[in-house]
Amino acid sequence: MSICLRYLKSREDAEDVLVHSFYKILSNLQKYSGKGSFEGWMKKLLVNECLMFLRKRHNFNLSIDSAHYIAADEVTVEDKLQYEDLILCLDLLPPGYRTVFNLYVIEGFKHREIAEQLGISINTSKSQLILAKKRMKSIVKKKQRFSA
Repeated sequence: MSICLRYLKSREDAEDVLVHSFYKILSNLQKYSGKGSFEGWMKKLLVNECLMFLRKRHNFNLSIDSAHYIAADEVTVEDKLQYEDLILCLDLLPPGYRTVFNLYVIEGFKHREIAEQLGISINTSKSQLILAKKRMKSIVKKKQRFSA
């Protein structure tokens, strides 16, 4: 669910994509080749489903072919709090900023790979990331002012 929430603003949309993804996972278990981690295979499928949902909603040209996913180790309380703060900030970003930020910062893709996957230029990917970071910085500053 956390992967879906990183990409999709609406909890309902994230839940729909998650259910659809699990259906696809369970229906295609025979396609898992055993290469790499099972968690990585599932994560790749989840990310692709989120990106396909965004493409349908926002006319993006998205898909991910890479399988560089590593299963997360144990999550600490601090990690969970930081993650929840990140999700709150991501929810306030426009879909383009959020998608590029997720692919670059969280998934670890290069701007060249993002540009190819989204059908945009490398410079557009870079500028979307810069603008996403600026917007997130502004959001964090506002949160700090209100909580002080």
